[in-house]
Amino acid sequence: MDTPSLSTLGQHLQTLRKARGWSLSQLAAAAGIAKSNLSRLEQGNGNPTLDTIWRLAVQLKVPFGTLVAPIAVPLGEDGVEVRLIDQGKDSPQVDAYWMRCAPFTTRVAEPHTPGARESLTLISGHLEAGPEGDTRQLAAGDTLTFAADRAHCYRTGDDWATLLVSVVYHGEVPR
Repeated sequence: MDTPSLSTLGQHLQTLRKARGWSLSQLAAAAGIAKSNLSRLEQGNGNPTLDTIWRLAVQLKVPFGTLVAPIAVPLGEDGVEVRLIDQGKDSPQVDAYWMRCAPFTTRVAEPHTPGARESLTLISGHLEAGPEGDTRQLAAGDTLTFAADRAHCYRTGDDWATLLVSVVYHGEVPR
């Protein structure tokens, strides 16, 4: 992630944390990350993983998209790139993402907030996806919807996979 994006993410993260009245220690402990890492992240330093950003969003009880909305560049690591396309303002809240996975990539995603549902539509390539232990093989044009409030995975074979991801947050979603 570039320096301006890191700075924007850090400022936004700090604003969300303080709005909930949480200390650095409280959020770091809840998200399972070191306080020093969270402090560096809020200062616009470091290189947060997608998992770290997801864990922070879940602990702050905000959709991933709310945490990354101010960032214009794709977020990526270990062969996976994700970019927020749009974030709905209605209820239920719906976030839409573009996602691309390199060949021979496995990404295990942490659970979203309770009641969240995820839909994937594969644009190109092949992908195995869904909740752990209940995955499906997808080809271009296939769509899969599943409960995303439990761990789920995306796994590619020998080609790239490009997909659209929508997450519907049922219930109250703080902004």
